[in-house]
Amino acid sequence: MELTVLAISFAALLLLGVPVAFAIGLSSVATIVAAGLPVAVVFQKMVGGMQVFSFLAIPFFVFAGELMLYGGIADRIVRFANSLVGHVRGGLGMSNVVGCTLFGGVAGSPLADVSAMGSVMIPLMKKEGYHADYAVNVTTHAALVGALMPTSHNLIIFTLATAGLAAVSVFNLILAALIPALLLTIANLAAAYGVAVKRGYPTHGAFPGWKAVLAAFIAALPGLLIVVIILAGILSGVFTATESAATAVFWALLVTTLVYRSLSWPHFLKACAKACKTTGVVLLLIGISSAFGYFMALYEVPQKTGALMQSVSNSPWVIFLMVNVLLFLLGTFLDMAATILICTPIFLPICQQFGMDPHQFGIMMLINCALGLNTPPVGTTQFIGCAIGEISVGQVMRSILPFYGALIATLLLVSYVPAVSLWLPALFK
Repeated sequence: MELTVLAISFAALLLLGVPVAFAIGLSSVATIVAAGLPVAVVFQKMVGGMQVFSFLAIPFFVFAGELMLYGGIADRIVRFANSLVGHVRGGLGMSNVVGCTLFGGVAGSPLADVSAMGSVMIPLMKKEGYHADYAVNVTTHAALVGALMPTSHNLIIFTLATAGLAAVSVFNLILAALIPALLLTIANLAAAYGVAVKRGYPTHGAFPGWKAVLAAFIAALPGLLIVVIILAGILSGVFTATESAATAVFWALLVTTLVYRSLSWPHFLKACAKACKTTGVVLLLIGISSAFGYFMALYEVPQKTGALMQSVSNSPWVIFLMVNVLLFLLGTFLDMAATILICTPIFLPICQQFGMDPHQFGIMMLINCALGLNTPPVGTTQFIGCAIGEISVGQVMRSILPFYGALIATLLLVSYVPAVSLWLPALFK
């Protein structure tokens, strides 16, 4: 009965449009009342779920991303990307993919990536004769690579969601994400180029020469170095993942104030306010999801879900496909952090039972969540892109299939070829 109350109340609140955090909290309270337990248990689990030292990495990574967003780093990355691939057919689209990938690497947030790169590239592409739906699709899909980058706070959230389920190393998860991020970028470039050729888009000038490319790279290098600093610092043992996040903030401040001198005081205050707001939302979700996860463990939701799946098939291929479909469907209704926190305790034990490494599962989960960010009804990155491009979601969805294909191809490779995500961690091990 309690499990029925939990599932029905949560689904009903989501359908009524209640914010995810409140839907999780209210359904947890309804369940504990139905079970006859003290309501204080919910608040104990919430507070306990947020009092983890590793959570310090989340506000630091978020703050670093906001500083990068408001500090003018995006403009230099755009110039470097355009000098590199702007001469190719559909050159601005290709530049957009490269630029979003590079900025996603330093910001670690698909939403910041769309906001920063989209505000520069989408109007520019429209001005140069590109259709708005193409400009939005290229930007929003390329921005999703940011969820897999070393500065992504979603990597930290996943490692915390696996507590008590599996031994997941933050550094190994970062390494596991690098090759899938590269493959996703290549797939996005292929999709952008294919659509550009089909529609007959122009090139964006002649190749400026390697000297100009080198000059643009040097101008963008201080911002791009943050990824190298994080990887080198953790790999050498100089600092932990939490300390690397603090280092990212220090470097972002150093670059934007002393090197580029592009971070004004009002923009600094905006970055602080946005980082506080985002951190508050994420930590609230983490705390409430701890209470929600307690009930799922108490009423054996993972075991029952696994038994239900095994009644359909015992083939790992089929099980992984079912998990991907369910994650995609849930990701279209839930925010990325909420999906990770709710679904990891359910599906990780099932996938482990069929031989999937937890780091491989983490990358599969992140790509699925990224796909949800670009799918209505809760496609946050898509809504931001459509607002910048002044186009409806319906128009964008009509031409989204080539870009969906890029994401799904990468997702299938990660799901069924373990070496794609596990080769680098094994190499450094």
